[in-house]
Amino acid sequence: MKRLLKGGRVIDPANGLDGEFDVLIDGDRIARVGKGLPIDGAEVVEIPAGFLVTPGLIDIHVHLREPGQEHKETVATGTASAVAGGFTAVACMPNTSPVNDNANVTSFILGKAAEANLARVYPIGAVSRGQKGELLADIAELHKAGCVAITDDGHPTATALLLRRALEYAGMLGIPVIEHCEDTSLKGDGVAHEGFHAAALGLRGIPGACEAMGVERGILMAELTNSHFHVAHMSARASIRGVRKAKEAGISVSCEVAPHHFTLTDEALGTPIPYDTNTKMNPPLREAADRDAMIRGIQDGTVDVIATDHAPHHLDEKNVEFDRAPFGIVGLETCVPLTFDRLVHTGIIGLRRMVELLSLNPSRILHVPGGTLSVGAAADISILAPDLAVRIDARALRSKSKNTPFDGWEMRGGVAATIVGGRPVYVNPAAGVAL
Repeated sequence: MKRLLKGGRVIDPANGLDGEFDVLIDGDRIARVGKGLPIDGAEVVEIPAGFLVTPGLIDIHVHLREPGQEHKETVATGTASAVAGGFTAVACMPNTSPVNDNANVTSFILGKAAEANLARVYPIGAVSRGQKGELLADIAELHKAGCVAITDDGHPTATALLLRRALEYAGMLGIPVIEHCEDTSLKGDGVAHEGFHAAALGLRGIPGACEAMGVERGILMAELTNSHFHVAHMSARASIRGVRKAKEAGISVSCEVAPHHFTLTDEALGTPIPYDTNTKMNPPLREAADRDAMIRGIQDGTVDVIATDHAPHHLDEKNVEFDRAPFGIVGLETCVPLTFDRLVHTGIIGLRRMVELLSLNPSRILHVPGGTLSVGAAADISILAPDLAVRIDARALRSKSKNTPFDGWEMRGGVAATIVGGRPVYVNPAAGVAL
């Protein structure tokens, strides 16, 4: 089947495109991109004026929870949430139960993704067996089974030596090591950013230095091994200083920032609802100087990727005392509105940079298909509506869990439709695109 998308503003940084072009989809591939393309038997889809046609968005930091934690999320519900958020592909973290530290678990996840048949799923394998920080997982086996990176996310790699070995093996396979950067001795039993607001509420603190020390360790190991080190969910201003200097020195390091870390600060711990466990995440919401440093890094190119760290938890797990609640929030369906509202419409970044952060750079870091509308590429396309009025309703989220601090927020900019392999897998009825 052929589809001809007409009238949209095509933004494809990989090919230097930014303007009104037609996009012809033939089956599951991009057939042509150009002006005034002939219909030639294709189904014509009129894209409303001002809407964007971009390479499919890719989220490189998602927790799908399956196997073992299906009460929080499944591969099916997580990928439904992904496509509703404009993402055509997600990379899922290994802290499932059992841990994704072997080919059998990787194959199970890929099988569930094929059954769901929504967003593409790229598993990420564990650095260590059982994520216990003792013995390396069989990284080559994981890579052969389909893992595109390794990480012990949720925990930092236990020792510098283990991190070195992981980088050496991953480097031979051409995949990155993704690190949850944290000094566990400094974190202790902290639950919120160490600062005024945590102190006022009597919450144990986690200083920004806790993260930055992990970043510096990883940079040193990346330099030693000449392998790719990727900083997950960066939040502290000292961390971004380290990454910036490492890049200037030519060290192979990249980093991501989550929308909650460029939007919220630790002030949210006490307002509008004190002790709201939907403001509890790891790394924690930090002070305004840290939030502003993340924004500057996004603006100046230091930050490579916006990733959600989508971390679903059941209501009963979050509906407890702040100290006892698990870290994390859902993020797949709030990412695009927050990026438009907080970064694009404020003039901090342009639309091309937005597509780089959410599509092109994620594909390059993980070496996965996508990030481009080149002829012959998979027809993975996100159609975005920059001026669409969006109101976040936690109850209406496609995710199985509803743990978000953005419930009730009204923003400008959202998702109109998501196409994976030439198939419309999500159409927003409020946007007016007939697919």
